[in-house]
Amino acid sequence: MVDRTGPPQPPAEAGHQRLRCACGVDVHAHVVPEHFPACLGSKVPADWPSTVAAPRANGLCHRQVMISGKNYRTVSEKCWSVSHRLADLPGMGLAHQAISPMPELLSYWMGAADAAQLLRYLNEQIAEMAAESQGTLIGMGAVPLQDIDRAIAELRHAVQTLGFAGVEIGSNVNGMPIGDPRFDPFFEACEALDAAVFVHALKPAGMDRLIGPAPLQQVLAYPTDIGLAAASVITGGLLLRRPRLRIAFSHGGGSLAMLLPRLQKGWSVFPALKEQMPDSPLAQARRLYLDTLVFDPATLAHLVRQFGASQLLIGTDYPFNFHESAPLAQLDAAALDTAQLEQLSAGNARRFLARAFSAPLEESA
Repeated sequence: MVDRTGPPQPPAEAGHQRLRCACGVDVHAHVVPEHFPACLGSKVPADWPSTVAAPRANGLCHRQVMISGKNYRTVSEKCWSVSHRLADLPGMGLAHQAISPMPELLSYWMGAADAAQLLRYLNEQIAEMAAESQGTLIGMGAVPLQDIDRAIAELRHAVQTLGFAGVEIGSNVNGMPIGDPRFDPFFEACEALDAAVFVHALKPAGMDRLIGPAPLQQVLAYPTDIGLAAASVITGGLLLRRPRLRIAFSHGGGSLAMLLPRLQKGWSVFPALKEQMPDSPLAQARRLYLDTLVFDPATLAHLVRQFGASQLLIGTDYPFNFHESAPLAQLDAAALDTAQLEQLSAGNARRFLARAFSAPLEESA
């Protein structure tokens, strides 16, 4: 998968009509380190990542991310260079950006001990980038969710030691939806630590149903899987058990906006669904956060109507080529009122990433 990123395009003029500032907060942006460490285990996993040099393009250095002996993606130095990232943010209208690993690096399919080693390295790289940025970049870590105890331990290290605002997790863990009760201890720890959780699509279901080249995974399968992940949180009652948990979903919640009316109607028709969900699906859905990465102002306006202006957060997917380079222009084009623009551009993200912008809650041991 080739991702030769160049300089971002400047925001459309419409985006400056009411948002004449570089004040936005982006919750969806990714990091790939320039190098990966050698695995310290007795046997190197076949899918342990590495990088190799690739030809320069658009005036930038590039590296291939090698996983299982194949080039998973060719990325530019914007993935690891703080100076390049900081240079791009003002042109995107952004004051802050939360950074998390490229999702394929979450490594749930590895042995837990090996994954824990890799993710500790990634988290420390993110912490160094955040420190170098002097607060402009906000760390969002990764944890080995295939092992709940290890995941909680790394969560605590990321939040309490590295000072992260929260963590990024995948939409499923080796096929298990995140709404499954087995993950409750992890989410309980997130709630206790006041840690935000950003859910990104990962290894989506339904790839066998797609006809076409590999990028369709990102284009079509990611939104499907993230919608199912968000639905699993609703049908599984996660927020009923963890009412203070702040959890956000990538890609505008994917297919959730289309699934929700059917789920709400089914809840009113089928007694088994009402028994499973004491609170209505719609009421629960309006407690989730969604990013704005939908590439369409009309869709964005629909999400505001469906979920509320208090629940939408800027997401760009920077610095990959399939990213939103003018997020404030997209907000402006969605015909939102001034108060809604302020909420979506920064206010909601500051609430979601509370640890980065205010004193955290008292932490449990």
